[in-house]
Amino acid sequence: MKTEKTIKASSGYVMLLVLLAILATTLVGLIMFHQFLFLLAIPIIIFILPGFFIVNPNGSKVLVLFGAYKGTVKANGFFWANPFFTKQRISLRARNFDSERVKVNDKIGNPILINVILVWKVQDTYKAAFEVDHYEEFVRVQTDAAVRKLAGSYPYDNFDDERANLTLRSGMDEVNEALENEITERLAMAGIKVMEARIGYLAYAPEIASSMLKRQQAVAIVAARKKIVEGAVGMVEDALKKLSEDNIIEFDDDKKASMVSNLMVVLCGDKEATPVINTGSLH
Repeated sequence: MKTEKTIKASSGYVMLLVLLAILATTLVGLIMFHQFLFLLAIPIIIFILPGFFIVNPNGSKVLVLFGAYKGTVKANGFFWANPFFTKQRISLRARNFDSERVKVNDKIGNPILINVILVWKVQDTYKAAFEVDHYEEFVRVQTDAAVRKLAGSYPYDNFDDERANLTLRSGMDEVNEALENEITERLAMAGIKVMEARIGYLAYAPEIASSMLKRQQAVAIVAARKKIVEGAVGMVEDALKKLSEDNIIEFDDDKKASMVSNLMVVLCGDKEATPVINTGSLH
């Protein structure tokens, strides 16, 4: 048998009444009739006791008889089963797993720190009990392996790979979906259902974090400067056009070049311009 089989166990309350009846009969026989034959009931009592077990809500017990899987009890309550059954408790509750931050290389070789938050639960108790050893440890190891594989499949950002449309930093929805599919495939053999998987932490490794921060700042400064220059050129062009149309002043090439230079300095400079008042001629 390679699949889970759900079974119903006998009520524990009925067997508890039987056990109490046997115990009462034994005590009465010993006390009132002084018949030591009633002591033969003690092995029966000892035999019955191990058969009792409790299944809590969202819990289960896997029953095995001399190495043979007999089924799984998922109904919650007080039960009794063959005392020779070994009973393995497996929780069916949803669990959170917050993995450790691991250092891996992204697609282009940059060292990054990444971890994953996983929500999972046992779906098939047979696979969880018998297909793997220690299914909880199996979840941890396979999740780390999936994270390492995912990180090596995408660049952290597109600074070094401008053709990359999907990166770990920008494509979170797509990356989380790929991560969930990868983990689901790895944990299927253990009967584990992945309810949610997403990246919880993502950053450059400390040894390159400061350099990458400077790089990001430089890119932002260049983009801002480009926008400022584009705006300044448009403003200068409008100013020259307005002055010419209103016949306020006529520009030769030298005056036009001088005015353009001054306006660009004023508009593109980091600091406020200091005006110089010319009380004489322009020449």
